[in-house]
Amino acid sequence: MNQKSNLRKEIKDTLRKIPKPLYEHYSWKIATQLFEESSWKNANVIGLTISNPPEVDTYQIIRKAWEQKKQIVIPKCHPKERTMTFRTLTRFSQLESVYSGLLEPIEEETAAVVPEQIDLLIVPGLAFNKNGFRLGVGGGYYDRYLVHFTGATVSLAFTSQILDHVPVESHDRPVSNIITDEGIIKPG
Repeated sequence: MNQKSNLRKEIKDTLRKIPKPLYEHYSWKIATQLFEESSWKNANVIGLTISNPPEVDTYQIIRKAWEQKKQIVIPKCHPKERTMTFRTLTRFSQLESVYSGLLEPIEEETAAVVPEQIDLLIVPGLAFNKNGFRLGVGGGYYDRYLVHFTGATVSLAFTSQILDHVPVESHDRPVSNIITDEGIIKPG
């Protein structure tokens, strides 16, 4: 296994050890801080993934966005092209389980949104450094998407996901802010 694979396994193992009550509390703290950020307040269209524990819970974030009349868009992966598009989600019943148990929008029930329409993109990751670079799950979908994305970016992470070093390659793009259960990291 290479360095990235080893690090992914190590972080996943660490995250799985977070007790459920703490997972819920930390996710709530992260979401509460997100809702106070100007990038959230100013956004009308927010892109994010449907969380799969032990990732930071995004269900409560989606509900809050709907409550605030914001538009939520969820990625749909296209494995043959190794690309993704975002589609509007208006209710959880518009989701289907695809590969690896990931939930994605049902194309027939959701409308596509172009990158220029997304005001805030909440970028997932397994590990982050304080410069805003991230280690993803390994598919490269977000790396390819971020190359042409010009809106605001933020990541949500438990403190245990913040490392001194993550492998960074020339195509990697840092996120603007990382919101953790202990505060906000503003790279740069």
